[in-house]
Amino acid sequence: MAFGFLDIARTPSVRAAEAASGSAQYFDDFKGDRASDRFTEAEAQFIAERDSFYVASVSETGWPYVQHRGGPRGFLKLIDDKTLAFADYRGNRQYITLGNATANDRVALFLMDYPNRRRLKIYAHIEERPLDPQSDLAKAVLDPGYKAKPERAFLLHLDAFDWNCPQHITPRYTDGEIEAALEPMVARQKQLEEENAALKARLQGEGKDP
Repeated sequence: MAFGFLDIARTPSVRAAEAASGSAQYFDDFKGDRASDRFTEAEAQFIAERDSFYVASVSETGWPYVQHRGGPRGFLKLIDDKTLAFADYRGNRQYITLGNATANDRVALFLMDYPNRRRLKIYAHIEERPLDPQSDLAKAVLDPGYKAKPERAFLLHLDAFDWNCPQHITPRYTDGEIEAALEPMVARQKQLEEENAALKARLQGEGKDP
């Protein structure tokens, strides 16, 4: 049975490390359903909620490079069940990921959900595309109102994905997530302040010291 992500990840050296650590038999005999060459609704929803991800590429000299990508929530677009795309906005103009991709189009992505301690990892082949403002691709990947300058688009052709366990993921929250969590408390505080002000005004009207 093909496991998808593990078929790619379990190279001979990885299998040797598993054997030395005593875990090889577990993965050799693994019977779970790991089909992962097409995104499902669960992955689509997860991807649409992300406002950042990490992408790893490899240079001609064999050195890996991990880059953080961020943007409006949902800036990483699901084009179909085997393709992702995003606009490449101007940054520090080093173009390390772009350069690496011209030599080796294999990339790995980590998409993090820190509050819920979830992590989606993806193996893909990356493809650079010009970004004509009038093209269907531009309409698909550009986010109206986002003021960064787009230079190109990247397509990510899925090879396999996998979900990691939540171990050792420390929950972290954005300002927006904290504000949303505090909304009921803020609303309750406002209500109590209004009630207190009304009570104070009533007591003053009755000539009583509040």
